[in-house]
Amino acid sequence: MSRHYLSIDIGGTNIKSALIDRSGNILSKTRTKTPKELSGFLAAIHEIVAEHHHDIRGIAFSTPGKVDTHTGKISFGGALPFLNGVSLKDELAEAFDLPVSIINDGKAAALAELWLGNLQGVDHGAAITLGTGLGGGIILDGRLIEGAHFQAGELSFMLNASRTADSEKVDGLTVQQLYGFSGSAVAMIREAAEQLALADLSDGETVFDAINQRDARVWPLFTAYCREIACVILNVQSVIDLSCYVIGGGISAQDIVIEEIRRQYSQIQESLPLLKQTLTTPAIRACKFQNDANILGALYQFFLLLES
Repeated sequence: MSRHYLSIDIGGTNIKSALIDRSGNILSKTRTKTPKELSGFLAAIHEIVAEHHHDIRGIAFSTPGKVDTHTGKISFGGALPFLNGVSLKDELAEAFDLPVSIINDGKAAALAELWLGNLQGVDHGAAITLGTGLGGGIILDGRLIEGAHFQAGELSFMLNASRTADSEKVDGLTVQQLYGFSGSAVAMIREAAEQLALADLSDGETVFDAINQRDARVWPLFTAYCREIACVILNVQSVIDLSCYVIGGGISAQDIVIEEIRRQYSQIQESLPLLKQTLTTPAIRACKFQNDANILGALYQFFLLLES
């Protein structure tokens, strides 16, 4: 039988799939628009798998939402709420008589870095992905930590109680006080694009051209954003004492992002000497993988669960 595997990354915009060998070499890749309702979505997944059915040993998925990696059941579904309650493992294993594994997309990114990226050989580390919210995966003693309810690493739900907002109040707090809002790279780029009066508010390339030039219209927004990420790292560090954090997501390809997060982390330490004296500073670096992180990490999860 072929030693190849099919790995599928389900995103809010696109479904990305790749044929990958046992060593993590990507042999081919495809991309299709993500349907916005369940029947169309399942039909698209069946079509992707059917194309490779006779050439693969198994199927690995990365998905948004909370994922029970034992049953394959997805809860909430993130940007794809119709996935709530769906088990892709049950949906596909019988239809194609192949083993199936599923993992949350943030945790998949961490596994990609642990397997082949910048967390190789790191016993205590984390991956933080900067996107619509804050994805994450935590490595302790060389293993991904999923948590009692498969929620470990959900950094978007950390509370920043010092922030205030007037809308969507719940018991005196607001959803804007979650780090998933203040740490949203998408929101930061949109706000910067507004300051630059861009027609396309998602034009990250133009925004970062201005950021790299220290344009006064966007530089304060960017440094404040990086300070939020530095605060997240510091909060996590105070609890689980990691040696390395790798930063992923599209904007992490910009060198200035990692540089500024490091600078903000250092400034926080300097302003609070007790922190500098007590907490050992971790390494902060970019992820090795960007667009391919989730499909590689999903496959590594497959190996850990089904071929270890």
